[in-house]
Amino acid sequence: LVYLCGPIEFASDGGKLWRRKLTPFLRDELGHRVYDPAEDEKKNLTEEEMAHFREWKSADLDRFRRVVRKIIQYDLDLIENKADYLICYWESGAAASGSGGTPAELTVAFRKGIPVYLVSEAPPEQVSGWMLACADHVFRSVEELKKFLTERYARERQTQLWKT
Repeated sequence: LVYLCGPIEFASDGGKLWRRKLTPFLRDELGHRVYDPAEDEKKNLTEEEMAHFREWKSADLDRFRRVVRKIIQYDLDLIENKADYLICYWESGAAASGSGGTPAELTVAFRKGIPVYLVSEAPPEQVSGWMLACADHVFRSVEELKKFLTERYARERQTQLWKT
């Protein structure tokens, strides 16, 4: 299972486009299951929480925090207990987004020994040192990542590993 991580809340498209473009490759070419937190808005929330938690950010901060803590728990549990690796896409200028979840997800994966593949077109000096340290491999493009994943996880390679 690959967990797709990267900014959502302050990303221009909610962090959905890169995930939608990469998912068919991961699923169809590599045969991997994909968890996309940008598409799974329901998570473990009630209907009321799903419908209103964003407005509670300004109207009822305590209630908002309780709901977001449920989301945090859900996502971090999934990483800790089910993810085989993480792919993080960090866009140029993402640091300005204030995305606190992404570094936290990378940290959890790092602490658990789960491989982290970081894609960023930004030069390393513009990416958080913390995030770079949590990454097992850093790629300058999604195409570089795909080449690496194909070499590492191609079905033919996995079949060979199972035979030995």
